[in-house]
Amino acid sequence: MPPTASSAAPAVSMSVSLHPDPIDPCQQLEQWQAQLQSGGAEQPAATSLFIGRVRGSTAAGAPLDALELEHYPGMTEGQLQRLTAACARRHPVAAVMVRHRTGLVLCGDAIIVVAVMADRSGPAQRCCQELLETIKHDAPFWKREWSSGMGEWLLGHTELTNATTA
Repeated sequence: MPPTASSAAPAVSMSVSLHPDPIDPCQQLEQWQAQLQSGGAEQPAATSLFIGRVRGSTAAGAPLDALELEHYPGMTEGQLQRLTAACARRHPVAAVMVRHRTGLVLCGDAIIVVAVMADRSGPAQRCCQELLETIKHDAPFWKREWSSGMGEWLLGHTELTNATTA
């Protein structure tokens, strides 16, 4: 039996963007929440948030100066949208926000912000973790570590962590 308008899953609000300049995670979250509230709908009861920052060491353990992220404009945003939509379909969530840096990102600076709203904490947390792991593994970014004035491209993506066991 085909779904009816009343039995169809509610639309998930998605906000995904790339940023070549530093981002303030709290400001991004505040703006996103204000945008959602301006629609007049009641806010879901749970919000799960992840803020990822650039580590201070390379994959080999040397001190890191910065991490550089390159991408293909248009293609990367499209893939992030698809990854976000697919993850949101697997969990009963109301809204998802992804902010990702590009360009040169200094140690300690935010590189990614993922926020998920749902009526319950479990779906919000599971969706947030799964989406983060999926982006780390499947998003088309090319990373170069800068250490002691030398840049080295990283081969491959971050290893995929099973969101249910991590």
